[in-house]
Amino acid sequence: MIRIFRFSEVAPEDVFARVSPTAQVDGAVSDIIADVRTRGDRALFDLTERFDRVKLDSLRVTEEEISEAKASVEPEFLAVLARAARNIRKFHERQVRNSFILNDEDGIVIGQKVIPLDRAGLYVPGGTAAYPSTVLMDAIPAKIAGVREIVMVTPPGRDGKVNPAILAAACEAGVDRIFKVGGAQAVAALAYGTESIPRVDKIVGPGNAYVAEAKRQVFGQVAIDMIAGPSEILVLADGKSNPRILAADLLSQAEHDKNASAVLVTDSMELAEAVRDELERQIPLLERAGIARASVDGNGKIIVAETLTEAIEVSNRIAPEHLELMVDNPFDYLDKIRHAGSVFMGRSCPEALGDYFAGPNHTLPTGGTARFSSPLSVDDFVKKTQYTYYTEEALSKVADDVAFFARKEGLTGHAKSALSRREEKK
Repeated sequence: MIRIFRFSEVAPEDVFARVSPTAQVDGAVSDIIADVRTRGDRALFDLTERFDRVKLDSLRVTEEEISEAKASVEPEFLAVLARAARNIRKFHERQVRNSFILNDEDGIVIGQKVIPLDRAGLYVPGGTAAYPSTVLMDAIPAKIAGVREIVMVTPPGRDGKVNPAILAAACEAGVDRIFKVGGAQAVAALAYGTESIPRVDKIVGPGNAYVAEAKRQVFGQVAIDMIAGPSEILVLADGKSNPRILAADLLSQAEHDKNASAVLVTDSMELAEAVRDELERQIPLLERAGIARASVDGNGKIIVAETLTEAIEVSNRIAPEHLELMVDNPFDYLDKIRHAGSVFMGRSCPEALGDYFAGPNHTLPTGGTARFSSPLSVDDFVKKTQYTYYTEEALSKVADDVAFFARKEGLTGHAKSALSRREEKK
């Protein structure tokens, strides 16, 4: 049963049970990466047979397989995919950055070019955690950014096939190539390349502890989006909120993972007790009741604060992945929220809306990293190059300043470089 605490009884750092997603797997992951680097495709075939218990003839998903998958998915789901993709595109198109140029001083031109990555790698979990929504959320921003090629990896099922819903989402999002490989070995293949799988510039997408640790180990060889931990939700609710709805929202994250954290902060003890009772009623009704039970009993909390303003102060210290504001006038509080991955405003905005449909990205910073990092966006798939042009006359005017600065740092070679062109004219 979920525990209820008074505000003063829980330190902010203890509100979420934050667990290292990569604990105790670093050695095994290092061995897998080394194997893939050494043996390439052969290692991928062997590791897929070992971990996924399927013997493959080919790693790449064919066009025929994609067509069969789309045909096997109900038309209603394809229609929902299209509507969700439309919303995601609409939101992320507003994130596009433009190159700029400044030439407001005679003889000087400076600027910045925004350049899309050549190739992005998308990791998509399979099995019981097959999330076609992740395909849309990760691939569509890359496409909008102008990435030349998106390569997706996802583990096959026992039948050697990829979940049809994932393939349908990949088709909707414009993924270019898809490979049947998962786990740390898939991350290694994307980072270093094999005979079949091309090396990418950045790897995005969630996964288990092995995937997270593999991303950590290959960082530097490639870029990564983040190392995601267990899911988190913090719901701030006033005493007028509906306990049945609050319980349902908390369970929407608790069912992800036994290490997930679902926390309610309210200014009403009466509401706290009603939500506790609702959780006990609703948990047995879930298909993933065992996971939700472990999450709620192990990591769930209800915290009763004096005021919601006090609760928001603690929320900013926690920096939750998902934050729901279950109040009448949520925009009155928005400016007070400084650290949260994604904020869901008001009584008609469940976090699940953001997972699938609304448009803002659902790949979010966890583990308190919302203090300094952001949701996945178009920015994650571009890089910037800056450039500088000075005419001879423009350089001559500032060469003494550059040289003075260089000497201040003890770098006389820099100073001579700045002055040398002027000296050549003498």
